[in-house]
Amino acid sequence: MQGAFYQANSIRCPLVIPAVLMAVGTLMALISTPAQARQPFAEFVQSLWPEARDRFGVSRTTFVRATKGLKPDLSIPDLETSGRKRKVRQAEFTRAPSDYLDKDYLARLAKTGRKLARTYASQLDEIERRFGVDRAIVLAIFGRETAFGSYTPKHDAIRVLATQAWVGRRKELFREEFLHALKLLEKGVPRKKMRASWAGAMGLTQFLPSEFFKHVHDFGGDGYADLFDSVPDALASAARQLKNHGWIRGLDWGYEVVIPPAADCAMEGPVGERSYKDWIELGFRRVANRPWPAELHSHNAYLMSPAGAHGPSFLVTDNFKAIREYNTSDLYATFIGNLADRIRGGGNFVTPWRNVGRQRTATIRAVQQGLKDRGYPITIVDGFIGSNTRREAGQFQRATGLPVDCWPSDRLVRKLRSG
Repeated sequence: MQGAFYQANSIRCPLVIPAVLMAVGTLMALISTPAQARQPFAEFVQSLWPEARDRFGVSRTTFVRATKGLKPDLSIPDLETSGRKRKVRQAEFTRAPSDYLDKDYLARLAKTGRKLARTYASQLDEIERRFGVDRAIVLAIFGRETAFGSYTPKHDAIRVLATQAWVGRRKELFREEFLHALKLLEKGVPRKKMRASWAGAMGLTQFLPSEFFKHVHDFGGDGYADLFDSVPDALASAARQLKNHGWIRGLDWGYEVVIPPAADCAMEGPVGERSYKDWIELGFRRVANRPWPAELHSHNAYLMSPAGAHGPSFLVTDNFKAIREYNTSDLYATFIGNLADRIRGGGNFVTPWRNVGRQRTATIRAVQQGLKDRGYPITIVDGFIGSNTRREAGQFQRATGLPVDCWPSDRLVRKLRSG
């Protein structure tokens, strides 16, 4: 491949959507007028030309070639269009935790990951030396994102990013990503290579266009960084991204724990962060009476219970936070951490997952709004569950005498609405 983009260190995104299990599938064509009388799609796209030229250095030839005859893809999720219920297809925020962290799927990926660890042993040695990121972690990202390259997203990046910029829920974010995608074309990336998830993530380890200009790394020093066909370049770039987001050499992502009787899942979240020494003094211990590494005492951690009281809980480190920068989901980061553990020879979680059913956006949103109305520190009502929602749900349950399970439910919604 040609082009300045591919020069070494030329430059992923916290909102990257994993490709595996995320294919939109065949949907019925949707005929819908954009909400609030937005300008026609073609006019909107053409209105971006001055910015593409002045801020991103895109030539007129590249812009015309990329946008000529371009049509929106209204089949993709997370759009705001009139007469159409918004669809959320990100598995991290729709599937039951027990399904998302399926032990059989994790075991299959781990088996392949161990083989790749042997195949790329020398390259992984060098990646660890350069960036300080454990090889099993970058292999786990590769496995989660594209099943080690066996899955290729089906969408044209230019089309889906233009559609998301036009009528997506996060228009400003995708406006920038669309312009960065045009810049990738200008730098020589072939459009046929730019097959993307519905949110525009591309390559073996799924970077959004803007992240190509921040984190890619030319591992082999051959003058270009290729995230589409070079496994070493993709692994090195994932490692560089994690390092850029604060990865600490030699520190694990977290440890599955037993919560003592005097504590509960309502202690969850970064706001409750304290030292491992303090957690241990509170009575938290590792599952199966596993020992704590001595060096942990100098590090902080916070409690993370991705299914509330319905599954395993963890004390997670700053490296868990770095993984969440790759994809802002507790389930995603837990998947990466456990898959890495398995690649290193570990096994399944000790605490079983109870099936609480799929994550219901409407129920989560109702809980968030109810908590916010009662003065709990909920700043975003979006129907996506995270540590803060679970923590505050648990705090409310504790204060009102409900069983503390930190999980949105119809019972919790009724209690919040009861006055």
